[in-house]
Amino acid sequence: MILELRDIHKSFGEKQVLTGVSFKAESGKAFGLLGRNGAGKTTTIRILMGVFPANSGQVLIDGKPIDYKKVGMGYLPEERGLYPKKKIIDQLIYFAELKGMRPSDAAKSVDRWLERLDMTQYRDKRLDTLSKGNQQKIQLITALAHDPEIVILDEPFSGLDPVNAMLLKDVVKEEIQRGKIVLFSSHQMSYIEEFCDAIAIINKGVVAITGELYDIKREYPRDTLVVRSPDSRAIAASVRGASVDEKGDVVIKLSSPEDKMGVLRELSEKYDIDEAKVFEPSLNDIFVQYAGD
Repeated sequence: MILELRDIHKSFGEKQVLTGVSFKAESGKAFGLLGRNGAGKTTTIRILMGVFPANSGQVLIDGKPIDYKKVGMGYLPEERGLYPKKKIIDQLIYFAELKGMRPSDAAKSVDRWLERLDMTQYRDKRLDTLSKGNQQKIQLITALAHDPEIVILDEPFSGLDPVNAMLLKDVVKEEIQRGKIVLFSSHQMSYIEEFCDAIAIINKGVVAITGELYDIKREYPRDTLVVRSPDSRAIAASVRGASVDEKGDVVIKLSSPEDKMGVLRELSEKYDIDEAKVFEPSLNDIFVQYAGD
């Protein structure tokens, strides 16, 4: 299944919020929707979900206009929206029923997810008795219990300790492996870089760059080597264009990308090399470049 936003425009009154937003996301892969606060991410997500229409443009599934009655969506919002004074099991079943599940199926699915997320002991508790991280896990169940084809996660790791973050990572990986389309929106670039095959960076309502993350990184000049070695100081002193970075690795600026193999061969003959690779920008570097002013 391929989800496509094609030339989406949206304005509120005289304020133009989105101008020709287009990108594609595929089933069985994670897609990162990135941008600074106010860039248009939330508006894009709401149009994608059918919360309100675009002024122009299309949301397509496999090239055809999306039918929201046939395509299930699960949404984990950044701002949580559950009822703090209500019993957890009651509202989880209620939200699953709102997504079209029969009461008996909803109850089975919710209990299965409570067990998967180690939350069964809180089944009959009120939401406001839980920690922020556990409330986040309950909110996640509302996004997944009805088994949607498209899962949209907005800052999913917010408030989670490292153990719960690892548990959520495993759940997300399972959903991707099951062939879901998973959309991430987050400012935590390390998680996006870990999960996402493709990204789109929105800047001031326009897609500044989109595509496979691997291909985007390959477009940068490949004329810098990063070498890890116990002889880093000696290498830096003997190789032109070399310096030692804050991690203790040797960074070598090449005259040309074609010099790579010759330099590596020469270094391996003279020094103890633990690791050598071509420098690639991190997603954080790419984000700063395309989302900055």
